[in-house]
Amino acid sequence: MQINFTAIGISTIIPILIGYVWYHPKTFANVWMKEADVSEEKLKGRNMGLILGLTLLLSFFLSFAMEYMVIHQMHLYSIFANDPTVQDPNSAIGIMLNDFMDKYGNNFRTFKHGVFHGVITTFTVALPIIGINALFERRSFKYVALHFGYWVITLGLMGGVICGMV
Repeated sequence: MQINFTAIGISTIIPILIGYVWYHPKTFANVWMKEADVSEEKLKGRNMGLILGLTLLLSFFLSFAMEYMVIHQMHLYSIFANDPTVQDPNSAIGIMLNDFMDKYGNNFRTFKHGVFHGVITTFTVALPIIGINALFERRSFKYVALHFGYWVITLGLMGGVICGMV
């Protein structure tokens, strides 16, 4: 199964786009600044080019990982990753994989299903990470809820784009 770099590329920009809206002054920027104990002064003088560049790089890593979280068929290929004959379409594994993909390759490959898995990933991966960090940083429930909301939307859309672009 080939990695869909177009879907990965599109989903890579989703965290920045959603973040622009979510953390905008007309939405949740003031709440975030209060809960994170951040002021306008602390934000000034930062290298936004570096911040956005690293955000894109990390978003690319996240998009790449999301492909394995939202596309069920990727797991089948990971089982045979160490077999040298997996790339040979005439080998026993190659024939089995081609037959399987012909029959089941598009099962659960919709935007809706990707959103579903993106939201599940938010609950099972993002929330524990945000929650653990917030506990040790003595952050409020509002802080956790704010970031959780951002990641529900972001990972849901990323999963939808990745899974839906067959």
